[in-house]
Amino acid sequence: MRSILRRLLAGELNEEEAEQELRRQQLEELGGRARLDLGRTARRGLPEIVLAAGKAPAEAAALVVALAREQGQGLASRLSEAHWLALAEAAAGFEVVRYSSSVRVLRAGYAPEARPGRVAILTAGTSDRPVADEVRMVVEGCGLEARLEADIGVAGLHRLLGPLTEVLAWQADVLVVAAGMDGVLPGVVAGLVDLPVIGVPVSTGYGRGGAGEAALLTMLQSCATGLVTVNIDNGVGAGAAAVLIGVRAGRRRSRPAPARRGSGTRSR
Repeated sequence: MRSILRRLLAGELNEEEAEQELRRQQLEELGGRARLDLGRTARRGLPEIVLAAGKAPAEAAALVVALAREQGQGLASRLSEAHWLALAEAAAGFEVVRYSSSVRVLRAGYAPEARPGRVAILTAGTSDRPVADEVRMVVEGCGLEARLEADIGVAGLHRLLGPLTEVLAWQADVLVVAAGMDGVLPGVVAGLVDLPVIGVPVSTGYGRGGAGEAALLTMLQSCATGLVTVNIDNGVGAGAAAVLIGVRAGRRRSRPAPARRGSGTRSR
């Protein structure tokens, strides 16, 4: 929106052209089937993210590339091998940043505007990495700093303490903790820190409850107060919540401290 207004003021667009571009920013229809919400970033601080699962590979690729062409980058989650093949063809000339089963497609020379906020992402095991990468894709796509520490689950509790100390020293504003199996790690972390913690149950495990249900119930029943939990495998939802929290916390952290009242010497 700022770019359009600058071009209007510079005389590069007339009023009618500026109005048309603003309307197109808000909503674009592709082939009568999918509507891209191009104004979402300006409205919510979060970009539209294409869920590739359930879409034909060519259709999903076209949506992501359209987002990249119109607003600089396109984000998508849950890509299958067929989706990756279609995207490789459709995104020729664009930069493709791959995150396990998620992706950011960037127009040449584009980078999201840097925003204050640091998000630390922890995983209990390496099997939780694709969901954690989904979180990282959202965070980095929104211009925040992300740090990922993997395979620090409570099966070996000593593995947690070093990485957790490091992310606290890094001054993370919010922690996202992904865990499958019994899903204990987010509750343990939430009981040790004074930061917002978002738990992500992951569909890894064995037998009954191994599709993420056991992890979800553990997080919902956590003894650590203040732990918030998203749905099973919902890395996008966790990433979006972390961005909204992180930006606000980062702004507060970056503000200069107010002058203390009464610190001067009074004369009588």
